[in-house]
Amino acid sequence: MRKLIYTVISFFIVGSMSAQIETDSNVVLVIHGGAGTILQKNMTPEKEAAYRQKLEEALFAGFSIIEAKGTSVEAVQSAIHILEDSPLFNAGKGSVYTNKGIQEMDASIMNGKDKSAGAVAGVHRVKNPIDAAIAVMNKSEHVMLAGKGAEEFSKKQGVLLVKKSYFKSEERLKQLEKIKAEEKTQLDHDGTNDKKFGTVGAVALDF
Repeated sequence: MRKLIYTVISFFIVGSMSAQIETDSNVVLVIHGGAGTILQKNMTPEKEAAYRQKLEEALFAGFSIIEAKGTSVEAVQSAIHILEDSPLFNAGKGSVYTNKGIQEMDASIMNGKDKSAGAVAGVHRVKNPIDAAIAVMNKSEHVMLAGKGAEEFSKKQGVLLVKKSYFKSEERLKQLEKIKAEEKTQLDHDGTNDKKFGTVGAVALDF
């Protein structure tokens, strides 16, 4: 099993920053660390090792939940926590900045068994936006909440809120400064740029 996981991570690391686990049963866990491709010229050995380590950590965190007979939603939540807590990915800590120098975060979740879904958008203080999305799915009549209302709801549901300074990233600030200096707008799906800022994701199939 461990050999299979290492092989799959190594295959995807320079592509779309993805990883997956497959077993002989129907259990599956797939994660990705962002959209687009990190070109080899932009990937130092140290950075590649850091990405490998975090992807592997997220993979095992989620899969351990399924192995313990947890649900696919719990497995996704556990894996995404690792990625949201790492400044390497555009999710949670280390999210990219808006033109105004603000880090706004989104998250969404869907349970394939009953088609329930939840999402939050434009939050600034939710430590793990995936937790807020799950709270919306499980504890509200809404599918999506945004901005201040999403944060107020999250706090009432016991979702951890932190100071905005927690999310700060010097690397992301430098990216923003460079873009503003060039007087242009950069989108995460801009085909003319090899730097992609798509967020993380995970899909799980439990027992």
